[in-house]
Amino acid sequence: MNTKEIVMSIFSVAIKVVVGIIVIMFIYKYAITAYDYGYKIFGEKPMTSGDGREVSVTISPEMSVKEIGQILENKALISDAKLFVIQEKLSEYKDGIKPGIYELNTSMTVDEMIAIMAADGNVLEADEEVNVTESETFGEEMTFETDWTEEE
Repeated sequence: MNTKEIVMSIFSVAIKVVVGIIVIMFIYKYAITAYDYGYKIFGEKPMTSGDGREVSVTISPEMSVKEIGQILENKALISDAKLFVIQEKLSEYKDGIKPGIYELNTSMTVDEMIAIMAADGNVLEADEEVNVTESETFGEEMTFETDWTEEE
């Protein structure tokens, strides 16, 4: 083996190592991003803690879930309209948001907002916060317990 062949094989191995490192970094970066996005789908926190602020939202019959999400994002009720579309599709209220005027709060979770907007289309306001309880048995659905009053 001459020196030219040795240099070429070292160079070839170095290129393969660099390409391998780049591929691993790419996979790692996008795996973390995908995990974070997936976590937000099911565990997104409210925009504010404590009392928050009340925001009136009007939903018309011709609005799509994407448009509703954009309105909620513009009013600082949620952080990502695209994420809202996925959350709505995976919720028990899929395609159940009804037209109406809703009083939502920045301290509500997305699940609570969807539950309110899917209730019956009237202007509703929760007496207390919507309590989300998870069953102790693995695999059972989450239940939503609400106390509703119809605004007059």
